[in-house]
Amino acid sequence: MKIADLITWFEEWANPAWCESWDNCGWQVEPGVLQKSARMLVCLTPTLAVMEEAIATSANLIFAHHPLIFNPLKSLRTGEAIAEMTRLAFTHNIGIYSAHTNFDQVDDGTADVLAQILQLQQVTPIVPTQANLGYGRVGVLNPSLSLQDLLATIQTRLAPPKLLFSPTSDLQQKISRVAVLGGSGASYISAVVKIGAQAYLTSDCKFHQFQESRDRNLILIDAGHYATERPACDRLVQKFQALNLDWVQLSQKDEDFRQFFLSSNVNIY
Repeated sequence: MKIADLITWFEEWANPAWCESWDNCGWQVEPGVLQKSARMLVCLTPTLAVMEEAIATSANLIFAHHPLIFNPLKSLRTGEAIAEMTRLAFTHNIGIYSAHTNFDQVDDGTADVLAQILQLQQVTPIVPTQANLGYGRVGVLNPSLSLQDLLATIQTRLAPPKLLFSPTSDLQQKISRVAVLGGSGASYISAVVKIGAQAYLTSDCKFHQFQESRDRNLILIDAGHYATERPACDRLVQKFQALNLDWVQLSQKDEDFRQFFLSSNVNIY
């Protein structure tokens, strides 16, 4: 399948016109690869490490969730990451394409995959944007789980390096209605409270947002940006594999840009 046909197929499913005004979906760099047979590397974030992986595997398309170019550029200078990515893209004829807020809204997008991982039922968007689509998902756990078991399930299935949650006095309380939103979802706390969720799985939450959630009887769970969105990239690979492309692979150089210091690993003399 040619790259042009692949992108047409994708955009019929996740239209870039649904992209938010502050976002930048679609082609980030297109160095003349549209008529090439697709050899694709799928990643969460396009970085120099991913670009080096693409070069090493002879990929001609990096398909990313996060945009390479998010804010308007004022210059491109040697040594800057975006400039180097652009230079390498043109030098090696590797396109860079982003599906961001348009991919967040669709079936099998970032939120929908999270809901499936937790096996939520009767799923609907937290904030509908159009027919059957929208941001986040809320659904029912059947059977319900204790909060402790829900947290353990999230830890097992998403494997975040650290799992944070808002204060609660009872880890054995039963949780049946759960909301999820991959990536930075704290701005949706009020919407989640209104739809009656008991727990909300998302990421990038600040100190006072945990306070707000506790005060509004919502258990806020932060599993990290990478852990909540990377599974949707894996789902994308599965969808692309069904198209019988020449080659498609999930990046092995995608990064979680946070590390956690474990004091137990330090020897004190």
